[in-house]
Order: sequence, then structure tokens, then C-alpha cells
Amino acid sequence: MHLTRLSLTNFRSLTRLDVELPQQAVLLVGQNAQGKTSVLEAIYFLAAFTSFQTHADRQIVNFHEAKKPLAVTRLVGEYQRGKAKHRLEARLILEPSGVNGQRLRKEILLDGVKRHANDVMGHFNAVIFVPQMSQIIEGGPEERRRYLNLALAQTVPAYARVLGEYTQALTQRNALLKALNERSGNADQLQVWDEALVKFGAQIILWRIQAVQEIERLASRIHHELTHGTEILRLAYEPAYDPLPKPNGQFSLKLDTPLDRSALELDQIQNGFAEKLRSLRVEEIARGVTTIGPHRDDLRFVINKADVGHYGSRGQMRTTLLALKLAEVEWMKERSGEWPVVLLDEAMAELDANRRADLLQYVDRGEQALFTTTDLNLFTDDFVNRARVWEVSGGMVQPRQ
Repeated sequence: MHLTRLSLTNFRSLTRLDVELPQQAVLLVGQNAQGKTSVLEAIYFLAAFTSFQTHADRQIVNFHEAKKPLAVTRLVGEYQRGKAKHRLEARLILEPSGVNGQRLRKEILLDGVKRHANDVMGHFNAVIFVPQMSQIIEGGPEERRRYLNLALAQTVPAYARVLGEYTQALTQRNALLKALNERSGNADQLQVWDEALVKFGAQIILWRIQAVQEIERLASRIHHELTHGTEILRLAYEPAYDPLPKPNGQFSLKLDTPLDRSALELDQIQNGFAEKLRSLRVEEIARGVTTIGPHRDDLRFVINKADVGHYGSRGQMRTTLLALKLAEVEWMKERSGEWPVVLLDEAMAELDANRRADLLQYVDRGEQALFTTTDLNLFTDDFVNRARVWEVSGGMVQPRQ
């Protein structure tokens, strides 16, 4: 898979951009705050329909354009997937709402036909590596859940829709729990939301179990190569509702205890999740909130039996993140049969010479990669000569002559 053309209108500082992309590495060179990262952000938006920089889509609308009563940000990507060519367009429309207010409306078109974002996600794939993604390792559980959600939404066609259904059911159930806590009432009203939570939540848990196991297999191998066999990386999925019985009746297990959940079936997870919700009903009414489910899952990274987020050095965190993202690339290729577009924002500056060489070697396996950098000297002469170099300044992108 590779992107052949990118057109942007009023995206961040890029008021207008229309470029054809080669099926090879592209180096976006320029000083900071010139628009390099925005190009990568726009490409990733076409894959995930959300930004890796912000949770608020309206922030990617050009600042000056957003001051107008009606503002439109437009992203168009033309790409080849297998032997077929496609055109994907995303529109973010800020329009008047109420008195002096604005609302954001999002439109997605695939090959000229309007579609729901959840139905299109995964048609164009991209993996992004940016320095601030260290929060996946050292940040809170919500950062790791977001990582899993974005990766799975691109590789499992129904994941985004099921996650949306789960989130909606969770919101309704929490509202009812709060009402029962404040005004009492018939707790049997929870049954309909329990069933929805179990139906969608169990499926999410099963998909996450499978994904973490598959990514761990790839990340462990890559990490072993990057560290020349001195460290062993393991991914520890920690579901808030764990369908795997604890041995000997233990309430919890050490982080470095390997668990194999691969044999679990969907109905096992559903039955156990439903039973757990019933057993917690009184407690959850008292607290007014749902206490277990995929919305409280976590994912930990373990090197030589130590939690990297708590005890890892900066070097270990960078190497773990690099192994994770390279594994994500290979995982998407295994799942879809297509190489995703690889996006690397100042990645070379974060790595030592050996890691930079390793990264370039891995990137060469794919079809298309875009790097941002302030210093071309971080790349080998051979790589620069084989790549396209584009200069970025003041929101303008120009191929180097």
C-alpha cells in the first residue's frame, strides 16, 4: 500500500498543499514549527480519522480559518491498495450552532461515496512514530488503551463499530447507576445495559487478547535484535475483567507472570463477564459507576521481569517504543497483506547511531515511509541519495532541486 497523492486545505498551518508522493522514502526537512509534523498528522488522520496530537478534532482546523462562521478543513489521499486505486476524503466542517456557537461535523468519503468513519477505518493503513508516544509506556492506562484501540481499528474491520457500541452502552449504564444511587429504584433496569456491555465488551477483550499476543511475538523478536539479545521484552495485557481464572484462588498475579489466554472462547468471556457484573451490582450502584470492563484495561511492558514504565531507563523506553511500532508495521502486514505507510517524526534524533541504522534497515522492507528531520546528517548518504528530499518552510512544501 502506498499513498500517491496528498491534498490538504486549511489543515493546521498548511492552508494549501497538493503533492504527488513517490513509492519510496520521503525526507521532510526544515526547522521546527514549519509544518513537517502536520504533513504526517494529516496522513495518519486518513488512516485513523483522529489526530495523534490531540483528542479535539477542531484543533486541527487552521487557526485563522476557524475564526470564520463557517470553516472547512479538507484532506484528500489517493492511494494504491493491492492492484486497486482509491480516493479517501475527510472533511471537518465548523458551522454555526446556537447563539455565537460552533459545532464540528465530520464527513468521510471513500471513492466519492459518503461513509461512516467506523466503516472505512482500516481501508488505508498507517503507523506513526513520534517522540511523545513514550506516553504509551510511561503514561496512564488511557494512553495504552488508546494505542490498542487505534491499532485494532485499522486491522479488525468491525473493531471501531463495536468499540463505539460498547462506549454508548457504558455511558447509558453509568447514567442509570448514578440515578439508582441518588434516587434508588428497580436495579433490574440494568439488565438491558448489562447485556449490551457483555456482548460488545467480551468481543473487545477477545480481540485485544489476540492482538497483544500477536504483537508481542513480533515485538519480542525485534527487541531481541535491537538489544543484541541482552534483554527480553514481554507485553502484559491486564484486562479489568480477566476471563482467565487465577491459579490457586489468587486475587492477583505478579506482572512478570506469563499468562496464556489464547484458548479462551467468546462465550466463555461473555458468561464470565455477565456473572461478574451481577456479583458487583450492589457495589456499582453504591459507587454510581461501572468498575470493570475494557474501558479500564491496561497494557504493561516488561523487560527482564521489570516494568519499563516504572523502572526502565530512557534508552530502554525508546528501544521498547521502537520495537513496538516496528512490530505494529509487521503485524498490519500479516493481518491485511499490505504494508502500511510508515510515518516517523524526528525519530532519528531520538536514537543512537546503531538504532538509527537498525531503523532504516527495517523501514526498507516496506513500500513507503515519510520522515521528518531538522538534520539530514542523521541519515546515511546512501539512504538520502535513494530518498526524495522535500524542504518545508512556513507551511510550504517544496521538493529539493
